[in-house]
Amino acid sequence: MPGIPHDYAERVYAGVLGKMIGVYLGRPFEGWTYERITRELGPINFYVNERRDVALRSHHLVVTDDDISGTFAFPRALADYGFPRHLTSRQIGNTWLNYIVEDRSILWWGGIGNSTEHTAYLRLKSGVPAPLSGSIELNGKTVAEQIGAQIFIDGWAMVSPGDPDQAAYLAEQAGRVSHDGEAVHAAKLLAAMEAQAFVESDVQKLLDVGLGFVPRDALIRRVVEDVRAWHAGDNGQDWERTRALVAERYGYDKFPGNCHVIPNHALIILATLYGGNSFQDTMRIVNTAGWDTDCNAGNAGCLFGIRTGLAGIDAGPDFRTPIADRMYVSTADGGGSITDAVIEAQSLIATGHILAGSLRTAAFKNGARFNFSFPGSLQGFATKTGSPAHLHPVEIRNVPGHSRDGERCLAVNFQRLAPGRVARIATPTFFDKDVFTMPVYQLLACPTLYSGQVVECRLEADSHGKHVAVRLYASVYNERDELEQIYGDKHELLSGSEAMLTWRVPDTGGYPIFEVGLEIETRDRSGVDGVIYLDYLTWAGAPKTVLRRPDDNLSTMWKHAWVNNVSQFQTRWEGLRITNGEGIGFIAQGSRDWKDYRVRSEVTPLLAEAWGLAARIQGRERYYAVMFDKSDGGCAKLIKRVHDETVLASDRFSWKVDQKYVVEVQVEDNEIQAFVDGRKIFEVRDTQQLPLTVGAVGLVVDTGSISTQAVHVTSL
Repeated sequence: MPGIPHDYAERVYAGVLGKMIGVYLGRPFEGWTYERITRELGPINFYVNERRDVALRSHHLVVTDDDISGTFAFPRALADYGFPRHLTSRQIGNTWLNYIVEDRSILWWGGIGNSTEHTAYLRLKSGVPAPLSGSIELNGKTVAEQIGAQIFIDGWAMVSPGDPDQAAYLAEQAGRVSHDGEAVHAAKLLAAMEAQAFVESDVQKLLDVGLGFVPRDALIRRVVEDVRAWHAGDNGQDWERTRALVAERYGYDKFPGNCHVIPNHALIILATLYGGNSFQDTMRIVNTAGWDTDCNAGNAGCLFGIRTGLAGIDAGPDFRTPIADRMYVSTADGGGSITDAVIEAQSLIATGHILAGSLRTAAFKNGARFNFSFPGSLQGFATKTGSPAHLHPVEIRNVPGHSRDGERCLAVNFQRLAPGRVARIATPTFFDKDVFTMPVYQLLACPTLYSGQVVECRLEADSHGKHVAVRLYASVYNERDELEQIYGDKHELLSGSEAMLTWRVPDTGGYPIFEVGLEIETRDRSGVDGVIYLDYLTWAGAPKTVLRRPDDNLSTMWKHAWVNNVSQFQTRWEGLRITNGEGIGFIAQGSRDWKDYRVRSEVTPLLAEAWGLAARIQGRERYYAVMFDKSDGGCAKLIKRVHDETVLASDRFSWKVDQKYVVEVQVEDNEIQAFVDGRKIFEVRDTQQLPLTVGAVGLVVDTGSISTQAVHVTSL
């Protein structure tokens, strides 16, 4: 088993960035031909999303996209199953069922026989296990050989540094959930190349490694050999000639379906060969060449980032600052949807260490959410400008030093700051209303910060400035879905000093928090120059909060803070009403920061086969719940659901429709207690393998409707 390379962490971060940049570059003109791109946009040298002179698919830069959501959601199967050495297709298929909300998250929902992933999801949902769910035998060759297996491979490679065998194995198991044939060959080849790229930078040698996992009679092998030969024939000087040869022999017109793997695989190989050691050249070629541009650029960008590290990405134009690490991973586990390149890279890095059997590295800055540990990382932080007029412009940069437990920090540089003006920097903890105009892919997300949680940050002031006042703040949606600021206490920060700021977020009245950040001001009338260094900013643990409809249906953003996994989620006079037409559904809110807490709700079953209150929700198929069903004249059960339901305790309980019940669940370590109307009905210690230790709260209903005024969460 290969050891972990010394620069593994930074190379994973570079791979994640390469993936994101490629997807964001290619998304606005996804599906365009080379001819249309060159005619309407010209060579793609930078982001084009802001152009209004052409009919782009999207004008957003940071977007929800299947390439990103699937790439970073599906490898969570490794942690969910206890990091097995031989993760199976069936387990990854179960992971699909856990994280995907039908018609709402991750995938292109184009219909059975039209969208490969939608087809596979419907197979899984109907009880057909992977790998049969993605097989040619069941779905036919056309459906099974589209591009999807290839676009999701990068996470499997990044947890397998220098281990192409492991990467190819994981990519195959994952690919066969939805694909087969040439699609799986392509996935294995690219995954092996990316894994080997941690220890080998020569593209030709990487191709040799990748081809070692492809059958000799596979079309993918012939594609790679042809592109290599055409590249050699012009000494790597004329990519457009080779693109024309690809179109002539392997173009879209040669293969059925919407987005076949063969043409797009050819363009990834082309761009990787002709792009050489230039990230900008690689991105220009793979995007200008057309077809499935966001998918192809995402794979090529990830491979490039792993090969060259941050230095390669940073050698040309600044692709990083406009996106500031920001990423959406839209899943049923909504607390992980608002994320960034550092958070996702650090999760993959930890997994890679575990799989390699190495001593797991300590968490970056003791696990601080925003730790800025990689060169150039911003983790979504941006300066606040515009309205109101008293906002003072600042510059932020990632710099070395000024950290107690790490090597880097975020420097906030301000000049001529005057009394009456404030400088603000902040990072999103939820999404803004602009998300609703993003086409194709919906965003399911919960806020990451709640009332009652304690925000902490460490600051240093440079030794040359004058003293300033600093305070933590958050922007919260109000009844008009507009943002208002709430503040922590001010702290005087003297030149050359340091400070620890802590702030318990006050009750927001049920309105979600959009962002958290730092505000700087001065009373010095001469104007102040200076630098504040933000070492880290973090919070942890469950909140003390009430999740409810905050007003008389004036606002909507509070409702979007719930993951909606039911047929209908309505607001009525009684508060919240959820309905599921068939089977089990839920609404959920919270995150995997929530560990030990008590959740309470006064629930009225209106009509249901079963209903209940859930804790430690980690998706559609992973949670604890106290459930009330109709069996045996009425029954209460404490269940653990991990794809299958395990009854931890049960008892007769004759419940009635239209009657209110105060239901409570308390989770502390591996002990679960359930209460009804103040009476404890169950107390169980989960001694099974892999207990659920963290997660959100939710209301559950099986084929029916329930209502409640609010859900109360209290940390222990």
